[in-house]
Amino acid sequence: MKIAVIGANGKAGSLIVKEALERGHEVTAVVRDSSKVNNTQVKILEKDLFDLTYDDLKENDAVIDAFAVWAEDQLYQHKTSLAHLSDILAEKPVRLLVVGGAGSLYVDPEHKLRLMDTPDFPDMFKPLASNMGEAFDALRTRKDVNWTYLSPSADFSAEGVRTGKYKAGGEELMTNSKGLSTISYADYAIAMLDEAELPKHLQERFTVVSE
Repeated sequence: MKIAVIGANGKAGSLIVKEALERGHEVTAVVRDSSKVNNTQVKILEKDLFDLTYDDLKENDAVIDAFAVWAEDQLYQHKTSLAHLSDILAEKPVRLLVVGGAGSLYVDPEHKLRLMDTPDFPDMFKPLASNMGEAFDALRTRKDVNWTYLSPSADFSAEGVRTGKYKAGGEELMTNSKGLSTISYADYAIAMLDEAELPKHLQERFTVVSE
């Protein structure tokens, strides 16, 4: 497969690139600063996400969006960036797979209460979760894009080990056999590439948890 990874030099993006390369895929790293890409196995497209056009991405089978911003005055870009990618991939065959957030996952079977709306959800993460949630709400209305949105567990561990095992679910927050809602970035990358290779969630959101 030919896969473009947006935000390829970030923590999630870099592990997704690594997983894709280990599986023999042809990877293009889409980054704003090519000097930060140290992997000689990838092609590099140095371009701002907001300047991307379909011509930049059309040779790929899938585009994995690992874009992230953390500064509070930039959080709105989670919405505008995903809207831009949706617009340029509308009515096109290229799949859009999104590194999503956990805050918009439901914690009840009736799908009335989201994780971000629970009393114990940390205040410091609410602005990020809210913006990512709004971005997802807009994405799920798009019937003209071949999208998949992958939400991690509540604890998305950058330093967690690669176990090679995970369980997948749907719209509800999951816990493992130890009662923990956690997934490492490395195991998340496995789940993302599994979905890219064998689509099971076209125009759907799903989530994963470590076993």
